Amino acid sequence: MKHLPIQSDAFKYIEKSFKEWLDVLGYADTTVYGMPHLIREFLHYLEQHGITQIHKIENRYIKAHYRELKTRANTRQGGGLSNSYLNKHLQALQKFSDYLRQSGRLQLPKLYIQTEEDNHQIKYVLTQEEIQQIYKATDLYPTDTERIAPWMYEALALRDKAMLTILYGCGLRRTEAVSLDISDIHADKNYLHVRKGKNYKERIVPINTTGLNHLQNYLYESRPRFTKDDKQEMFFVSQRGLRMNGQSMLLRLKILIQRVDNIELQSKEVGLHTLRHSIATHLLQNGMKLEAIAKFLGHSSLESTQIYTHLVEQENEQSGANILGTV
Repeated sequence: MKHLPIQSDAFKYIEKSFKEWLDVLGYADTTVYGMPHLIREFLHYLEQHGITQIHKIENRYIKAHYRELKTRANTRQGGGLSNSYLNKHLQALQKFSDYLRQSGRLQLPKLYIQTEEDNHQIKYVLTQEEIQQIYKATDLYPTDTERIAPWMYEALALRDKAMLTILYGCGLRRTEAVSLDISDIHADKNYLHVRKGKNYKERIVPINTTGLNHLQNYLYESRPRFTKDDKQEMFFVSQRGLRMNGQSMLLRLKILIQRVDNIELQSKEVGLHTLRHSIATHLLQNGMKLEAIAKFLGHSSLESTQIYTHLVEQENEQSGANILGTV
């Protein structure tokens, strides 16, 4: 996809300009990198149909390209493209139309294409007991090894607690956690500021006292051991002194799960987003209204949040009095 050729200099320029526009608006790095590749497919499609100039782009061509995508075969898994993947293309095309309008390059009418029904299903949600076990596993680091200094294990344990607090306790998405800076933590007001949410939507997320303690312990006792200087703004810092990425966070989560004496937990396909699904389910189990959970998670509509209602029906675990105060 990203290697598809486009010959038109105008199209090459518009693809680069679109990427810069996304970056200036503050979209997540993954969006800035990936969305222009989806638009390159559309530009390649236009060239294949003899269109090489920006002013000739019309909604009918966008819709024709999207109809073609819906009939395309999935070469990896068979069948057609998944609805979630089609929705990514649709979002990119809509955002590209917005860019053309807002930059004054082309006054396209609003693009009305119905979003595909999301056929993604949440496979696993962790129980509150399993979450507690993972938290406790942060302190189960080896003490009889000389591979790294003892202080490093202690520093990693504090960082792991902070990571779990952000991904589970605050329900942040992977990219939101990675993008978090020190200035986004408002300890005096017990909340954090998500500046780079999905579709560039900001939100305020509360932090309970226990979670705030985890964040401050990491910030003052652990983080200085990883940073190269005091000018670095990123909240999560890798052992190399760089901004910690999502893959490193996932690896730490996998390590913690392997430390837990729970075969059932270890058999689950747990990812970073599992923690977000879990806190949403637990909040619903404890009586929080769906509208409040949607706001907490940064969902633009209740449809995205309603998926947790049927998960609660399947859960047999009894909830505690206040999930936000348990970890």
